[in-house]
Amino acid sequence: MTSTPLHQPECILDLRATLGEGPVWIAGEKSLYFVDILEAKIHRFTPSSRDHQTWSAPDRVAFLLPVADGTFLAGMPDGLRRFDPRTGGFSDHTIVEAEKPCNRLNDGCVDPQGHVWFGTMDDGEENPSGSIYRIVHDANGLNITHHDEGYTVSNGPAISPCGKVLYVCDSPEQTIYAFDIKEDGDLANERIFARLDHGYPDGIVTDSEGTVWCGTWGGGRVARFKPDGTELPPIPMPVTNVTKVAFGGDDLKTVFVTTARKGLDAETLEKEPQAGSLFAFRTDVPGVPQQVFRLNG
Repeated sequence: MTSTPLHQPECILDLRATLGEGPVWIAGEKSLYFVDILEAKIHRFTPSSRDHQTWSAPDRVAFLLPVADGTFLAGMPDGLRRFDPRTGGFSDHTIVEAEKPCNRLNDGCVDPQGHVWFGTMDDGEENPSGSIYRIVHDANGLNITHHDEGYTVSNGPAISPCGKVLYVCDSPEQTIYAFDIKEDGDLANERIFARLDHGYPDGIVTDSEGTVWCGTWGGGRVARFKPDGTELPPIPMPVTNVTKVAFGGDDLKTVFVTTARKGLDAETLEKEPQAGSLFAFRTDVPGVPQQVFRLNG
């Protein structure tokens, strides 16, 4: 795709996932991993060879985040597991929010220090029962700390390139929040970073200049915001439900985009037959290399 015009999306994997989400670029494999949450599937796509591999998970997987040992931390409905693509197996079940059986894990990211941030949500998308958590791996295993609450559908989260700002969406509120990350990992100075007036903010990531890239559920575009919250021209997509982007390729200037078919009626699906597929386009500013979850760090 190096010779294609900037910001011109094309379908690179006609998958038609029910709820495609959570793309992460693994540079060592030159491959993109992502999930279909509702179908409990994990996908790996290698653009250079167009090789596509799929694994079935024991339950819905909301996110996959790479771990330093070559496995992935998988966000499942009731907690965290380790997924090993070399065997296809899942292990190390850690329960999260056992007291909230109607919640599930939703989205996550890894910060520059190798720590994981993730959110939970009401599975029925009605009650503000979701929270934001941070994970550090130490000698005792996963150390999970609670940092914020009151989210109906938490999304993102994303970290600024400097590692000092956390962005989190509450999707039904059409709002992206920002927090300062303190030296001890706690959050401070909560503020509204941006509000969407078209569609709902879904997954978010930052590029190397600190621009926030936001998938828009029901918005048919990738929204972009400068670090000060100023909205940049969006990038139109050929499908309605745009869930999240990831920067990849050798120069981190290829933007991969996951999408979804969930909630689209028959008339819309007829107009958008590739809804739920994987798209990509080129951009002029590189992303940030994908961080890995550090063990005993």
